[in-house]
Amino acid sequence: MSPILLIDKPAGMTSHDVVDRVRRILHTRRVGHAGTLDPFATGLLIIGVNEGTKQLAHFLHLDKTYEVTAFLGATTNTFDVEGTITPFSGQIIAPSRIEIERALDTFRGGYIQFAPLFSAKKLQGKKLYELARAGITDESLRPSKEVKIDQLEVLTYEFPHLCLRVRCSSGTYIRSLVDDLGRALGIGAYAKQLRRTAIGEHVIEEAVTLEALATNTTDATLST
Repeated sequence: MSPILLIDKPAGMTSHDVVDRVRRILHTRRVGHAGTLDPFATGLLIIGVNEGTKQLAHFLHLDKTYEVTAFLGATTNTFDVEGTITPFSGQIIAPSRIEIERALDTFRGGYIQFAPLFSAKKLQGKKLYELARAGITDESLRPSKEVKIDQLEVLTYEFPHLCLRVRCSSGTYIRSLVDDLGRALGIGAYAKQLRRTAIGEHVIEEAVTLEALATNTTDATLST
């Protein structure tokens, strides 16, 4: 068993849930992950086992690739499907493909992105989602950083669903990108589905499910 596992995380589990499951499967406490995925998201999660936990820092700053389905014409407080949905209050005219491409152009290459209020980013020692749930933070307190967007490609579009492929720098919030796109289009948007397909050169096709790992611990494609 190599010390690095490539796992295809299912929806509904936190990244820490996956770590706990791997601990039980492999009967070891020394397990960690590189790069968190939101519970509603699926896809590639890099897991370090035993000595592999010392290698995880190498993966943290690699570029990531995602496929995201945006729902146009509504917003949520979390910027994803798990939040409270607020439909756009005005008349919605489905944006054309040309209008969508023009809006995407404002993000291609990179931009200054604000973290979601419901995120683990810290403000004065508190996680933003803790402050948001307590009702003591607002849009003006969202921390920002410059993110790199190397690829932003429309895969399919049938209003209100827009599927995009995004290759971006580590630390980019795809939820924020979708929310920002909705603002640029003037009708709102939130991330309905999200799947991470690559971390650096490591791709989802090399990963195994937790069920497959439990069945045969030698099945996982591993990287050192």
